[in-house]
Amino acid sequence: MTDLVITRIGGGGDGVADGPAGPVYVPFALPGETYVRKDRGFLRTSAASDMRAEPTCRHFGVCGGCVAQHMRADTYEVWKRGIVNGAFRAQGLQAPDFSFVHVAPGTRRRATLAAELRRGGIVLGYHKLGSHDLVALEECPVLLPRIEARFEGLSALAAVALSMMPKKKQDDGVRLHVAALGEALDVRVDAGGTAPNAEGRAKLALLAAENGFQRIAFDDDVVVLRDVPLLMTRGGPIQPPPGAFFQAVDAAEQTMADTIIGGLGKAKRVADLFAGIGTFSLPIALKARVMAIDSDKAALAALKDAANRAQGLKPITTLHRDLFTDPLSPMELKDFDAVVLDPPRAGAKAQAEALARSKIGTVVMVSCNPQTLARDVAALLAGGFKTGPMVVIDQFLWSGHIEAVAVFRR
Repeated sequence: MTDLVITRIGGGGDGVADGPAGPVYVPFALPGETYVRKDRGFLRTSAASDMRAEPTCRHFGVCGGCVAQHMRADTYEVWKRGIVNGAFRAQGLQAPDFSFVHVAPGTRRRATLAAELRRGGIVLGYHKLGSHDLVALEECPVLLPRIEARFEGLSALAAVALSMMPKKKQDDGVRLHVAALGEALDVRVDAGGTAPNAEGRAKLALLAAENGFQRIAFDDDVVVLRDVPLLMTRGGPIQPPPGAFFQAVDAAEQTMADTIIGGLGKAKRVADLFAGIGTFSLPIALKARVMAIDSDKAALAALKDAANRAQGLKPITTLHRDLFTDPLSPMELKDFDAVVLDPPRAGAKAQAEALARSKIGTVVMVSCNPQTLARDVAALLAGGFKTGPMVVIDQFLWSGHIEAVAVFRR
């Protein structure tokens, strides 16, 4: 047997050893530990590393949601910082100096849970590591306690949803998008077009009352509405469409908004690109006029409604546009002092290149993917921008994902 000595931690949280044929990735291994291959896995043959910590959750190592609960806190931060620095190095860049903001356990307000019907009943949870099988969740220390406390009610909701689906769809299970807005839960069921019948609606209404579900939607069809779900922002409340995207942790969103507003300085006209429902547009409008642009019509409608109801804001206008295929041109950008962009994980390559060619003085980039962030930053730097402050926020606790806000000026 060949000894595999772990020398570093990879971006996915695995320990990495340099084997004869190249890197070998050993799940949950840490630097200084030695392993050998056994059957289809690995066996540790050395003492545990002093970087190792006791996992917080009973499901860790089986559930695919977390990959880093076995790391000591200081090791964990070094690993997360290394993900950012490594992404910039891959683009031939040095990452700006950045502050690292920790997010506490038990604060995630949004989750997507899967549910399947089995002989013993409903299984609700996340997929197992490297598998399509589900882990029946008994706890999840990442989530807000009021989500965790309603697993039983969410399982019952999934059972009702599955009972109304055709048999061939039942076998695929169902996905629940759950958000804690206030003390109640907002739930969107990926129902594949299934419309609840009268009996199903009655059952769902009863479940909502028993479990504090303020809204239940099947796809985009709201079938139960006990109270209007509101997402609170510094610029005013937003009523999000069912399943709408917003930041996973409230404290992270506040840090991001602070960094964005600070980075905008005295800008009076701001384009908020990939604006979504406007969680940043509204706070920005406390000090500047905003043009909010996104490809999601329902999200923009929610933003427009929130802006109309809010008080004390500068004007907010909205524009429906796919910025991936039709980025704002340098000519269109001349009407703005600054741009904020918060694209999906794919980043905003075409828009970053257009910004580089423009005369915009300030760009604030928000990203949940260090690799595409670094790629897009390279375009800005090539266009004459200089790096300003950057904040890295550990919004996706114990995972290989991270959030960043970076400011660039000419």
